[in-house]
Amino acid sequence: MSEIIQAIVHSPADPHAGQWRNFLKGCGDAAVAAEPFQRSGHLTRVTGLVMEAVGLKLAVGSGCTVLMPNGNRVEAEVVGFNGDRLYLMPTQDVFGLTPGAKVVPWENITNPATLSEPRVASHPRRRASDRVRHFPVGEGLLGRVLDGVGRPLDGLGPLKAEREAPLVNQSFNPLDREPIRQILDVGVRAINALLTVGRGQRMGLFAGSGVGKSVLLGMMARYTSADVIVVGLIGERGREVKEFIEQILGAEGLARSVVVAAPADTWPLMRLQGASYATSIAEYFRDQGKNVLLIMDSLTRYAMAQREIALAIGEPPATKGYPPSVFAKLPQLVERAGNGIKGGGSITAFYTVLTEGDDQQDPIADSARAILDGHIVLSRQLAESGHYPAIDIEASISRAMSGLIAPEYFEQVRGFKQLYARYQRSRDLISVGAYAPGSDPLLDRAIVLHPQLEAFLQQSMFECASHVDSVADLGALLAPQS
Repeated sequence: MSEIIQAIVHSPADPHAGQWRNFLKGCGDAAVAAEPFQRSGHLTRVTGLVMEAVGLKLAVGSGCTVLMPNGNRVEAEVVGFNGDRLYLMPTQDVFGLTPGAKVVPWENITNPATLSEPRVASHPRRRASDRVRHFPVGEGLLGRVLDGVGRPLDGLGPLKAEREAPLVNQSFNPLDREPIRQILDVGVRAINALLTVGRGQRMGLFAGSGVGKSVLLGMMARYTSADVIVVGLIGERGREVKEFIEQILGAEGLARSVVVAAPADTWPLMRLQGASYATSIAEYFRDQGKNVLLIMDSLTRYAMAQREIALAIGEPPATKGYPPSVFAKLPQLVERAGNGIKGGGSITAFYTVLTEGDDQQDPIADSARAILDGHIVLSRQLAESGHYPAIDIEASISRAMSGLIAPEYFEQVRGFKQLYARYQRSRDLISVGAYAPGSDPLLDRAIVLHPQLEAFLQQSMFECASHVDSVADLGALLAPQS
């Protein structure tokens, strides 16, 4: 057909050649000015947390915008499908939606936080990986507080991010990871001395409500020797976000930190993305060769957000109401932390696990304990007695510790725990005067040293205890008495 048009236009015998030229020029001008073709679908149902749409074929994880008649927009993500129906989960309130509302896919890599117009399809064959949501990462995020999709919450203006990254798992060949060989100083005496943490280790902080886990996290964030701190406040009370930043983290800690906050009143997808986004930021700095401390409070709220989404799209519950996908998501998130390739950076992660009713056999706590490299248990009994940080040394363990410290120092740690445990088991006998001194030499020494053992484990939230000082203090405490 184009050959025929060219022949007509360039034919000197055609008296209408000039008209054809003008007509084709007008067609070209109209094509340039025309809006690009926009693929779209429409909503057919909104039930609870889930929106159903037809007319689009998108991969799970793709981003969408629902256009409402009043001009407002609702951001959503594809979380499942059934036949030709897509299941969408919004990241914000959906008031004002009407039947048949238009659904537009997000098909480029522009940051949704800075977008003023809905994204359109720039190419009909764009790869599926380019349709997933991308979020800002980079040095420009240091000192900033963001929500679960990368929008600033601190009122300090737009972000200055180097690039954007999707919330996808960076799968590692286990043999490519650098082993945990270097000690990370967290500034807390009980952890540095008795639960030594290595760079790239992933630890769980198991605690009930109100036993001081946020204060302990703030101490590690302020006093750690890591280059960068990434804090993910996922599913906690909104009031605690500002308190954590101003009172616990402080200006010094915030200066080298990135805080991602997705409080409890946000939609479950926002909480889920907030945890993944915090991990993506940590991965960026690790890939730059930096040692990163990732603090996530809490892993339990992340699991609860996934449970809400899975139950909403029809996944059957399994263990205590948690669908199977929850226990698949947990290791996918946790395994993203750790050391990078040889010579690269590291992500040392602390995940808080909320043990409801102080039940250490809670399904999330039990699952997390199995996939982490150790756990620190906070005791309500110690907290109620004014013992802070309320770390239960007997119930806590660092699985990488034996490969980080010298054998002779490991013997000192074992000796401390033996003395402390022996006293705790005989506390009632000692209190009522039923123990006869001299019956047990180890218990006799534990009774003498008990005040010093207790003082060693306690620390003010404004006190920094380096690893070197903690080791020296432990050695001095256990030195033979003259």
